[in-house]
Amino acid sequence: MKIEFAPLNIPLQRRLQTAATLQWVFSFLALAQCCLAAFVLLAFSDWWALALLYAGWLWLDWDTPSGGGRRSRWVRSWTVWSYFRDYFPLELVKTVDLDPKRNYVFGFHPHGVLVAGAFGNFCTEATGFSRLFPGLTSHLLMLPFWFRVPIFRDYIMCGGLVSSSKSSLSHLLSRPGGGNVAVIAVGGAPEALDARPGALTLQIRHRKGFIKMALKHGALLVPVFSFGENELFEQLENPSGSPLRTLQNRLQGIMGVAMPLFHARGVFQYSFGLMPYRKPIHTVVGRPIPVVQTSSPTSDDIERLHNVYLQSLTEVFQQHKQAYGLSEHQHLTFT
Repeated sequence: MKIEFAPLNIPLQRRLQTAATLQWVFSFLALAQCCLAAFVLLAFSDWWALALLYAGWLWLDWDTPSGGGRRSRWVRSWTVWSYFRDYFPLELVKTVDLDPKRNYVFGFHPHGVLVAGAFGNFCTEATGFSRLFPGLTSHLLMLPFWFRVPIFRDYIMCGGLVSSSKSSLSHLLSRPGGGNVAVIAVGGAPEALDARPGALTLQIRHRKGFIKMALKHGALLVPVFSFGENELFEQLENPSGSPLRTLQNRLQGIMGVAMPLFHARGVFQYSFGLMPYRKPIHTVVGRPIPVVQTSSPTSDDIERLHNVYLQSLTEVFQQHKQAYGLSEHQHLTFT
């Protein structure tokens, strides 16, 4: 394989963008393991008392990820996120104003490999979420497993990440006076295994838990489609039923997290590596779907609202697809 190296005369701005994105990839793939290793080493060192103190803090703070988290506007506003935004570049597209007196469930599609659009738009202020939607506070839901990792949990909560448990979602959506936005990558880990350039298949037909929670709390549903999300990485071929996909499904069932074997470009060359391609991401926030609070929604209530949601999501995609590089003949597929 011929390797295409990056030129030496790349402008400083682009180098900074690459560095910012590299640290983001590292945070997703290895920071949790490094934090856990650091904690274990500290516990068996002469500084074990610090590890003991942190363990006590962890015990006291255990439920915080399910109670709204502990966000830091300072961390969300770091300059590094502006360079991360410009690497792709990343854009948050507002279609209508949202009432800050209501609570919302943003259904984010597609999941992609590393949910770059969801992170950049809703865990940082790089694309101006607070400016575009004044009075609203965004929270990206993440698997509870990650909030059990020492130190790492405190870092990710700074960006507004919270547990994806039912109690966590209920806490957000039951806030008196509104103002909370719960962002859910609806397709979850299974959809990440299908994330590759050109993919327009969403795993949503049987995902109705977020619909039920919206009904129980009267939160408005908002479909969000992130154009370009699946263009960032290639994956090894893993069609349904293949040995690789079977292994990935088993690992996901055991660990709860997807294990996509992805690749794209490197830091100093463009031929291979784990850095995402420089492809634009346009994350479109659609119109809110009215929801009548129903304390005990029936299966028919959930199914009816789910169908309305699918229709609204399709409309967002159809209305904006040609503006963001897709042809009029391309359509979403729901499985």
